[in-house]
Amino acid sequence: MGMKFNTALLHRPPRPERPKENEPFGSTLTPIYQVSAFEHGSAEQLEKVFNNQAGGFAYSRIGNPTVDSFEKKMAYIEKGIGAVACSSGMAAVTAALLNVLESGDEIIAGAGLFGGTIDLFRDLEAFGIKTKFAEHITTEALGPLITDRTKAVFGEIIGNPALDVVDIRKVTNLLHSRNIPFIADCTTATPYLVNAFDLGADIIVHSSSKYINGGGNSISGVIIDNGSFHWDETRYRGFAEYKKYGKFAYLAKLRNGLWRNMGACLSPMNAFMNLVGMETLGLRMERLCSNALKLAQFLEKDGRVKVNYPALETSPYYPLVKQQFGGKGGAILTIRTGSKEKAFRLINRLQYAVNATNIGDVRTLVIHPSSTIYAHSDLPQREAAGVYDDLIRISIGIEDAEDIIADFKQAIDSMEE
Repeated sequence: MGMKFNTALLHRPPRPERPKENEPFGSTLTPIYQVSAFEHGSAEQLEKVFNNQAGGFAYSRIGNPTVDSFEKKMAYIEKGIGAVACSSGMAAVTAALLNVLESGDEIIAGAGLFGGTIDLFRDLEAFGIKTKFAEHITTEALGPLITDRTKAVFGEIIGNPALDVVDIRKVTNLLHSRNIPFIADCTTATPYLVNAFDLGADIIVHSSSKYINGGGNSISGVIIDNGSFHWDETRYRGFAEYKKYGKFAYLAKLRNGLWRNMGACLSPMNAFMNLVGMETLGLRMERLCSNALKLAQFLEKDGRVKVNYPALETSPYYPLVKQQFGGKGGAILTIRTGSKEKAFRLINRLQYAVNATNIGDVRTLVIHPSSTIYAHSDLPQREAAGVYDDLIRISIGIEDAEDIIADFKQAIDSMEE
């Protein structure tokens, strides 16, 4: 029987702890297996587990039942064939890229990225990996940047904080004609707004600390593969020994190599908190998108700050948002106040919105990106990312929209006094 999004979040894939006849326990959530190692009945059995010849768990850095349950849930909801959970969103982005790259390779990325991701690309230069930045992830911008060394294109489906939107189908059609995978950061879009695999994406990453978790209580990341990209071993030499795994080659290489050896594993407790949070992902995103649009419309009508939100009819991305996201623009908007001093004054006058460096919480959060998460970027990098001294990023929460609007109105009134 088919299920819609919110039902699937609760009931798919089937719980591993469902009760069986003559068994007393039937936990409605996978328990927290807060252990380092797992006992096996014989040395022979542990040998098989270690050598991938039998199912089971040996050591929580390599695999854990609670983490495994979270991975299966993410793979199902994103329509992938498997997932690998990581200790943070940045660990997920790093592992997803390095799994396909080697010295001498090139990445193309959108300029409007989260500041930490831009810092990562700078760090990769020390390993001989070069990043070219496109003003936006579009076919027009990507075409001139592609070379024989281009091994991946990375982009946020909704840029943070630039809020530019990627036309996934159009971009992936171009990349696949050149045998290049598209690694899609779907953190801000979430599978509630779009399933990027349906539109041609090859690898999906999430900072699941954000909307997947939803409560601002755990750091984590996750990588999902749909098994559709052909990893030609003459072009991606590291995949030669994993060709035997067929469509699972990317996941097998990742899990048995870089991810396993780097040790950036997800803790069982954080996996459990994500599983709890995921159950309300659809309900939260519905409310967050509604609140974001209402605040954006109020601010646009008020006119005292300049607002950017992709679901506004005045946004250049509005037609794509209608087509690709069903009209929902996500839960982030930005405003420009006219000066850094006014931006700080507005932030300091807010009574409900919290001044914090995160997105995807149940409460409304604000931050001044230029002085915080883009502090390590130079002026051209900040401006390419849509970050200016007078810009405030707003991550909408689930409060009553009327209260959020009233809070910003009084803060803007105070800002101008």
